[in-house]
Amino acid sequence: MGSWKCGSCLSSLLIPLALWSIIVNILLYFPNGQASYASSNKLTNYVWYFEGICFSGIMMLIVAAILLVLENDNNYKCCQSENCSKKYMTLLSMIFSALGIAFSGYCLVISVLGLLQGPYCRTPDGWEYAFEGTAGRFLTDSSVWIQCLEPAHVVEWNIILFSILIALSGLQVIVCLVRVVIQLSKILCGTYSVIIQPGII
Repeated sequence: MGSWKCGSCLSSLLIPLALWSIIVNILLYFPNGQASYASSNKLTNYVWYFEGICFSGIMMLIVAAILLVLENDNNYKCCQSENCSKKYMTLLSMIFSALGIAFSGYCLVISVLGLLQGPYCRTPDGWEYAFEGTAGRFLTDSSVWIQCLEPAHVVEWNIILFSILIALSGLQVIVCLVRVVIQLSKILCGTYSVIIQPGII
């Protein structure tokens, strides 16, 4: 019962994390609160990977919903033995938790790349990635941010939102990883038998 409560709490935690990922990713399309830059394709290319909306957002909501269903004690039994049924529920839970790691891991990697690349902005030389060749050194040197003339405050906008996405997706990875460990321990440590009893087949 304790492990069920723990797993259920972890799965429930994925839902607000996913919703916030969607919101933060959407905000990346509106630097300085303006929609004109998205319509004219003057945004950093990494926002078009939909890392927060699709992978760390919608896909993680689906994963969380499935995990909550799998943790329900009233689940349909897949075979005659209760232990057998629980074993398959655990295996399914591990598979979907691993998918959650993949989805949130994708968002984590893309967000890190977007953060290090810097924003697409208008400089005295025109529209370009002003900090693309700095290997992320611009993040700690705010004096160079003035190179971006438009959109206003786009450097801060990108740094804050991509950092939040990194934190949210990182938490999702941790939650799903903990779930895998919990489910694996149920099998390896004998919370219930993984051996199908004679007469079931």
